Amino acid sequence: MTLGQAQDHWSIAGIPLVLGGNVFGFTADEDASFAILDRFYQHGGRMVDTAQGYSVWVPGHVGGESETVIGKWLASRGVRAEMRIATKTGMFGKPGDLAPAKIAEELEKSLARLQTDYVDLYYAHRDDTGTPLAEMAAGFDALVRQGLVREVGASNYDAARLGEAHRIASEAGLAPFTVLQNEYNLVERKDYPRELQQLCLKLGIAMLPWFGLAAGFLTGKYRSREDLAKHNRGSSIERFFEHGLQVLPALDAVAAETGASQGAVALAWLARQPGIAAPIASASKPEQLDVQFEALTLDLSDDQLARLTAAGT
Repeated sequence: MTLGQAQDHWSIAGIPLVLGGNVFGFTADEDASFAILDRFYQHGGRMVDTAQGYSVWVPGHVGGESETVIGKWLASRGVRAEMRIATKTGMFGKPGDLAPAKIAEELEKSLARLQTDYVDLYYAHRDDTGTPLAEMAAGFDALVRQGLVREVGASNYDAARLGEAHRIASEAGLAPFTVLQNEYNLVERKDYPRELQQLCLKLGIAMLPWFGLAAGFLTGKYRSREDLAKHNRGSSIERFFEHGLQVLPALDAVAAETGASQGAVALAWLARQPGIAAPIASASKPEQLDVQFEALTLDLSDDQLARLTAAGT
């Protein structure tokens, strides 16, 4: 699926890039977050991804910190109508997280933090095997019918569960999942295998992959254990490190050939993969957005794409 093939998705129509909001209220404080959002908007960025669970992993945080920052920014800038806002519910996939009453209750809280009366895209953050799929689908559909949600998506789902959820919703005339958000990048590809990719293409489900830059590893600045220790996201990058070192030679070579940064090459590769509508990447400083903007105009050759693909397998 190319971006052009995803145009019937209202929420992501014409969106070539999504700004990840996982750092807002975390590694980017409110002032830095506002600066990042301002620059993203000024350069034409129009979609931001967040979740009710961001950033519950930080000591003293309870979740919703990212949504709160985004809500303050939307209200202060008066740009809500121009932006596409995606958020998620059920970060931990606990039984009952996706029960109709629960997702409605959590959406109400998210809307309050975001200072809006609807979200463009509402995800099931993780699969909840304790709630029957038919009940879950009915719960999401009710939110769409109330005008509180424009589209519904699934995050961190496998092919079997995504396909079954889509079938059940479609056969019942309910709003099905139309977007998938799984981890996928040059280094880490196991959560978007061929069978899931083919399913998305068949059903017209747009894939918006998270960690498009592998938590920053694919910018090329992490090449040794010492590099990991220098940065505050070093621990989150550890899992990419060994395999990632095998990808860097091809990434460096294509960067040298094109004159582009490693991060831009990585995102440009991602955007060209089947089923991908737009990559998601975050930034903890405004200048880090340069990589994302650069990727939008970078055209990789078939040979370069093939070499990058081979390097990560």
